[in-house]
Amino acid sequence: MSGLSDGTFREFAALMHAAVGLSFNDSKKALVSSRLTPRLRRLEIEDFDAYLALIAGDPQGEEFQTAVDLLTTNETYFFREPAHYELLQRELLAERPRTLAVWSAAASFGDEAYSTAMLLADLQQQGSIGADWTILGTDISDRVLRSACAAVYPQERLRDVTPQRLKRYCLRGEGESEGLVQMHPKLSERVRFGQLNLCQPIETIGPFDVVFLRNVLIYFDAETKRAVVDRVLTQLRPGGLFFTGTAEGRVSCATPLQALAPGAFRKALAA
Repeated sequence: MSGLSDGTFREFAALMHAAVGLSFNDSKKALVSSRLTPRLRRLEIEDFDAYLALIAGDPQGEEFQTAVDLLTTNETYFFREPAHYELLQRELLAERPRTLAVWSAAASFGDEAYSTAMLLADLQQQGSIGADWTILGTDISDRVLRSACAAVYPQERLRDVTPQRLKRYCLRGEGESEGLVQMHPKLSERVRFGQLNLCQPIETIGPFDVVFLRNVLIYFDAETKRAVVDRVLTQLRPGGLFFTGTAEGRVSCATPLQALAPGAFRKALAA
């Protein structure tokens, strides 16, 4: 199979940027090649030009979605960046809200949404928040959303979940399902998932009290990052909490934010 040429890579990058906002500069050529080469071999496609023609012909199709999945799916696990959950807990203990709506805007396989659900269920049980809380998880990938809806995870992904929470909220697989964990219905009934492209206009799905937009901005260029952040923040109520990945740097946006900690912000109250 022939390699990925510079010209084909740039055409591929332009297609991904136009369709879903993903940004691949020249330094990402090796990454794109390494992630897509096994797919081409599986499909018995001889070169990247032919694969580009295949996905460009149907940007809404299944194979295009597969390419997006291969290029954007990274490691995810429960309670990633635990300082954010600690800050969220402190804020909720201080506010003691009776209702709460949370949005996991780049939900991937649902680890983040269910981590948050465990925390909120604990706080509800303690009487620190009301019983009226919900979590929405969205992602551009239909494949990862199907997995999130199934709510079944390799046990390794829950390595940072306390034994107490594992006992309360997880069902361990047996026999052929050994090594897998399923979320308890008392969590999954609180969490719903839906497909959403952050680079397109967002209908009114909020307002939310908490929004997670973590570890997705790395895929966008500076202009797209600003547009995505401001678009997402229209769904967060004034005074609400906003979380980004701590490795993603300072958030650049027009919406006024108060920095609370690395990757943690409060949306300014309306004047």
